[in-house]
Order: sequence, then structure tokens, then C-alpha cells
Amino acid sequence: MALGENIPKLGFGLMRLPMIGDEVDIEQTKEMVDLFMAAGFTYFDTAYGYLGGKSEEAVKTAIVDRYPRDSFTIATKLPAWAGAKTAEEAKEMFFTSLRRTGAGYFDFYLLHNLGGERTAKFDEYGIWDFVQQQKAKGLIKHLGFSMHDSAEALDKVLTAHPEVEFVQLQINYADWDSTSVQSRLCYETARRHGKPVVIMEPVKGGSLANLPESVAKVFKAAEPDSSIASWALRYAASLDGLVTVLSGMSTVDQMKDNLSVMKGFTKLDEKQMAVIEDAKKALAAVPSIPCTSCEYCMKGCPQGIAIPRIFSAVNTYKIYNNLAGAKGDYGFATRGKAKASDCIACGQCEAVCPQHISVIEELKAAAELLE
Repeated sequence: MALGENIPKLGFGLMRLPMIGDEVDIEQTKEMVDLFMAAGFTYFDTAYGYLGGKSEEAVKTAIVDRYPRDSFTIATKLPAWAGAKTAEEAKEMFFTSLRRTGAGYFDFYLLHNLGGERTAKFDEYGIWDFVQQQKAKGLIKHLGFSMHDSAEALDKVLTAHPEVEFVQLQINYADWDSTSVQSRLCYETARRHGKPVVIMEPVKGGSLANLPESVAKVFKAAEPDSSIASWALRYAASLDGLVTVLSGMSTVDQMKDNLSVMKGFTKLDEKQMAVIEDAKKALAAVPSIPCTSCEYCMKGCPQGIAIPRIFSAVNTYKIYNNLAGAKGDYGFATRGKAKASDCIACGQCEAVCPQHISVIEELKAAAELLE
């Protein structure tokens, strides 16, 4: 049996748990866990850094302490690039996660967020060998990694590490043909390497639950009683070769809606896939910065500004009116790098842009909106 074949195709992502101030609303979380388990779903996804460690602690309180260990699946992640100054500090993250969760072992363990300069930290700190050692001890059942990068970068890691059993990727219908996220290309790369996929961000951080009216009406005309978010979940879950599809739920109502969609789930048929294509066309018609991520602008930028990724963040706001998501994307795009406000208006980017974008003005606007 292929890895994940017997796992239901909805996973509970524990990154956006309900909060009361700075603390997890543990009673509401317990209610959500109980609904999830009662519906026959078992896969819970957390990470060392989620909610400053409180997500992993909630795993213990809401799941591990209340259910038999063989009745659920726990996935967590190790971010070697996040604050660890030595190999020992990076490796200690694994044992900290074990203590916080009380899980005893991890069903799925991931090296967290490979891509760009982050990938090198896992090599530098010997993490690949370390997690294999923990797997040999029975503390890890299945080993994988999550990644936000190009298909080319994904191919390099999978070629270097054929021992990896699965990958976690951002996949949704809005990003399927994206030149920056490369959902389709990354999915096809993983499948070419024979690796099953855990899908993250199927609703694009909530953006695909709150679409512009011109797009929402396409879905409502087809299925008046189906939620907008349900289309995104079903689209992702209709792909082949999946472990599961993660949904980061924050309320009991969101849990109930997702369970109503995914309990007894069947893949989208040809007619429904045509509706998705019509919605994608409507999305493409919403005014946005027409960047194709060719990166010509970056090759001579004296400040090293990640212009396409900044424009992608701006488009999250322009298209979906999702300011929080846009700021999150912007923070990720500029972490440890130049910001939009660092532009010195030299103009080299505009001279080479095939789309003739007014890059300098757009960067000024991005700084005002997102910094």
C-alpha cells in the first residue's frame, strides 16, 4: 500500500488555532479535535515554531492526553534555520517537540520549510543523518520535508535525498500555474520522484474563501449551497498521490464546514473542474501587478530586492483583499533581505521588464501598504 493511501484526505493544520489573547483556546480546540476524530479523520499537523511552541503543547493537551496513541497521526517539523546557532541546538528541537507533544514518536516528521538559503542549514548541521538515526530508533515513522521554492530547487533536494518518503507543498487552484509558487510544477516534480504529497495552503491562507464577487458568482452559479472554500479543498483533494490535504482551522464553524465537505468526499468531476477553470479565468481578470516572475529585474538590482515575490504579496491584497495574508507573504519574501523601501530608484529593473511594469512606483506603493 502506498504511503498515505489509508489516510483520509483532510488533515487538521494546527498553525491557526483559536486564541484567547496570547494563549490557545484549549476548550475550543478540544471541541474541534473531537469533531474531527468523530468524523473519522486522524492527521494532525504542527511544527516546532507554531504559536511559539504552544501549538505542540496543545497537541498534548487536546489530543495525546485524551486519545489512544494508535488512533491518530501526528506530524511536526524541525526548522534548523530558525534561531539555532549550532548543530546541537538544531537537533535539540526534535527532543523539545517530543517533550511538548508527549507523543512518544512522530508518525510524520518533516524538515521545515526548505528553500533558498534555508536548505543549507540542514546540511551544515547534519540534520539529514540525525533524523535517519531517530527513525532507526523508532522515534520517526516517516520522514519528509516541507518546501516553498521552485520546482528546480525541489528536484535538487529530492535527487540528493532519495531516502525522503514524502513532501509537503503549497498547492491550490489559484497557484497551480503560478510562476512564483509553481504548484503544478512542484507537484509534478514530486510525483516524478515517486513521492506522495501532503498539500498545505489549499485555501491559500484563507484567500480562496473570500473571493472577489466576480469570481465567487462563478462558484455560486454552479453550486449555490456549497461554500466557496469547499471548492478549493475538493480541488486539492482530487489530485492523485496524496497523503492528505491540510486545512488550518481556527473555529468550530470552520471545522464543521470542512467536515461536511470532506466526509464522504468524492473527486471533482469533469463538469466541476470546468467550473474551477472558469473561476481561474475570472481571477486572472481581477486588476493586479502583471508580474510573471521572470526575475530579469533582480539580476542587476544593486539592493538585491526580491521584486517578484514582493509583487506577489501585493497581489494577495489586490486580488483577495487579504491584508494580513499580504503582510505575511511580504514578511516571508523580505526576511533577511532588502525591503521595498530600500529601492534607490536606479531604474535598471524597468529597463529590462518584459511586462513594462512601473517597478519603482509599485515598490513605493508596496512599502506604504505592507511595511
